[in-house]
Amino acid sequence: MPSERTEVQVRPGVETDLDTLTDIYNHYVRETPITFDTVVFTAEERRPWLLSHPEDGPHRLMVAVDADSQRILGYATSSAFRPKPAYGTSVEVTVYLAPGAGGRGVGTLLYKALFEALSGEDLHRAYAGIAQPNEASARLHERFGFRHVGTYREVGRKFGRYWDVAWYEKDL
Repeated sequence: MPSERTEVQVRPGVETDLDTLTDIYNHYVRETPITFDTVVFTAEERRPWLLSHPEDGPHRLMVAVDADSQRILGYATSSAFRPKPAYGTSVEVTVYLAPGAGGRGVGTLLYKALFEALSGEDLHRAYAGIAQPNEASARLHERFGFRHVGTYREVGRKFGRYWDVAWYEKDL
């Protein structure tokens, strides 16, 4: 009898993932306040984002795939926290899951792989901004040792209303 839970593999993101990663992100642009982007992207518009996450260094892109179908289930990134040089040892991290891929531990696997990959880098802190409400994301971050450090109230406007963003940090 086949298992209902398929194996998930996590690997670095590659250029051939771009179309699917763009589709996943655009779902959140169109349907949720989770990202404050308000206009969907073409894959070509997202190419610089993908290329800013090489297979080594502090800015990574990890992709979770269904081991059987090779369907991309989601991705996690570490990106520059702020552009000024003194912020170089800080990263902002995030996870995006494909629609229907939540509740299977994919986010946990992605963060586990991402933080393992970052363990040898010259990094001091990771930050995550979570549009509110999003209990699942808060729980995921807290499981990885993030702690809430503050909330920006009504900092973004999308879908005709204002949204708060709770900020979390983690020692690396």
